[in-house]
Amino acid sequence: MATEITVPTFPESVSDGTIVAWRKKAGDSVSRGEIIADIETDKVVFEVPAPADGVIAEISAPAGTTVVSSQVIGKLGAASAAKPAAAPAAKTETKSAAAVQVGAPSMPAARKLAAEQGAKTDEIAGSGRGGRVTREDVVRHLDITGGKPAIAVAKSAEVTPLPTRAPIAPSISPEGRAEKRVPMTRLRARIAERLVEAQHTAAILTTFNEVNMAPVMDLRKKYADKFEKQEGTKLGFMSFFVKAAIEALKRFPEVNASIDGSDIVYHGFYDIGIAVGSPRGLVVPILRDVDQQSMADVEKNIKDFGERAKSGKLAIEEMTGGTFTITNGGIFGSLLSTPILNPPQSAILGMHKIQERPMAENGQVVIRPMMYLALSYDHRIVDGREAVQFLVTIKEMLEDPARLVLGV
Repeated sequence: MATEITVPTFPESVSDGTIVAWRKKAGDSVSRGEIIADIETDKVVFEVPAPADGVIAEISAPAGTTVVSSQVIGKLGAASAAKPAAAPAAKTETKSAAAVQVGAPSMPAARKLAAEQGAKTDEIAGSGRGGRVTREDVVRHLDITGGKPAIAVAKSAEVTPLPTRAPIAPSISPEGRAEKRVPMTRLRARIAERLVEAQHTAAILTTFNEVNMAPVMDLRKKYADKFEKQEGTKLGFMSFFVKAAIEALKRFPEVNASIDGSDIVYHGFYDIGIAVGSPRGLVVPILRDVDQQSMADVEKNIKDFGERAKSGKLAIEEMTGGTFTITNGGIFGSLLSTPILNPPQSAILGMHKIQERPMAENGQVVIRPMMYLALSYDHRIVDGREAVQFLVTIKEMLEDPARLVLGV
């Protein structure tokens, strides 16, 4: 009896998606839970797992097809219809008791599998980054506790790349010149839509300042090795900027607010979006309640976001919401720019390249590692005075980082 392959249930904020790749073809043997297709939405890429062991008998929705939640896109035949493919040996790592946590956050795929098997992720030891419960942890838990039959899980030692579209051969324009026309991805189309929306609906202004990065650089140089040894992660610049932004947001709550119709909503929490580049385009995962996180937590979470953005493993809930955004064009060499708001937020901070420049200090010309800062803000809710003072606060915190520790 054939088993239907269906599209995963999308969240309410996602209406449809596009199948960008089938990882298996008709006639291939698959194991239950094995990822067989990828569906791109305007937010994330959803993976389609095989609903059972068997052979792909039919693919009714080829790559490029627009699909909706629960739509049938193919069928599986009985496993006996063909010789099952050998399951790759799962590479396991022995972890000490201190390396796993119970009740830690779980990955979306792990939550989905646990729900299907009647298990609870908060009872499963997590072996992923930051103690997160992975799909493999759920499978291991089911094996140990005698749950439903084990599910074959193939785990690559390397980060799984995002699915890519088939290359489009160059064509010749009417003028006889070579050109290539490529369909815009859903994420790129969504980015374009939101940027235009921000330009049309908000009164965007940008104020600039510059910060002497020598104090932060000296602090990093002094404690970098101890920090990495103790915390297991490198001490970067972003955690300093995040902490400085939190202090500034506390002093100027309108910068952490948003407009909802004719109301101004002042948020009593600090969810900071960190702009991250990915093969699909710019994504902005959110650091939740970052005022309650240590600098080590911030660095670990940002690193985790960056790695999972490259492999398309960020979940929708991790990119939804946010009260303020930080973007760093300096990693690409940008010296100065005017960032665009991320609606409905009222401000965004732009970091830039650190560059040595001659500066006047106490009547002397000295060379200092300087960075330009840019704050774009919605003038409907944030006045120029508050915007300037907000940026000055960040500057002062970074030029005297001891204030971040003392909270003064």
